[in-house]
Amino acid sequence: MTFFPEQGGAPVSHSSSKTWLFLIILALILVVGLFIAVVFLTYSDAGGVSVVRMEGTLVTGDVSGDGFSASEQVGRELRDAANDPMVEAIVLRVNSPGGTPAAAQEIIRDLEYAKSKKPVIVSMGDMATSAAYYVSAHANRIYANPDSFTAGIGVVWTFPDISRWMNKEGYNVSIVKSGSMKDMGSASRPINDEERAYAQDIVNASFENFMKDVLDQRQIARSDIEDGRVIRGADAVRLNIVDEIGNLNDAIEGAKALAGHSPIL
Repeated sequence: MTFFPEQGGAPVSHSSSKTWLFLIILALILVVGLFIAVVFLTYSDAGGVSVVRMEGTLVTGDVSGDGFSASEQVGRELRDAANDPMVEAIVLRVNSPGGTPAAAQEIIRDLEYAKSKKPVIVSMGDMATSAAYYVSAHANRIYANPDSFTAGIGVVWTFPDISRWMNKEGYNVSIVKSGSMKDMGSASRPINDEERAYAQDIVNASFENFMKDVLDQRQIARSDIEDGRVIRGADAVRLNIVDEIGNLNDAIEGAKALAGHSPIL
């Protein structure tokens, strides 16, 4: 069956329709390409800096919040930023009093992975002490506010003892154990001399590992930090515990500079 155009109308050209379709598709491709180029150039002009936050007490695990920062989550964000081709540098924003050595060690492994791919800069908020400084020491550069608390290098293990209160109140706890130290740390009794010596050995070994790692990363005099005191950011610059005074925005600018976008003034 053959169809004819209405009287007085021009016949439809299939080649003309294909040309218009091609032009429309080409225009869409150009628009999308231009949009991607603008986004990419804008992102690059901003330095391609990703901010990862490490806030609260450091613990191992996958869910941060309620005053805790989980090693798996922080580590995953560091690795994601390291593997993102749009990210050219990473700022780790730290506001933490520290936490467990194991949590710090897990984050450090991921930070080192990130650092092998692009610069990692630390920006300290209110504090970055103890295990939080343990992590921070591995960054390419550290920024702190004049009154940020940092350092606090050391290890502490506390043993609560409420046995006298329990005796006064008439509470009694019976313990059946398989080994002499199995209930070490129970609040129902004080630790004995053997347990105290064992705990001190663990603390000493952890402290020496902590100290060696920090001194390997930073040119710091051991005598300036081995007493475990916290140090103000302004004083920490003088002791080479941090590199520079500045806030988060300064750290981002420093990250851009390390990524090659602008000079450090």
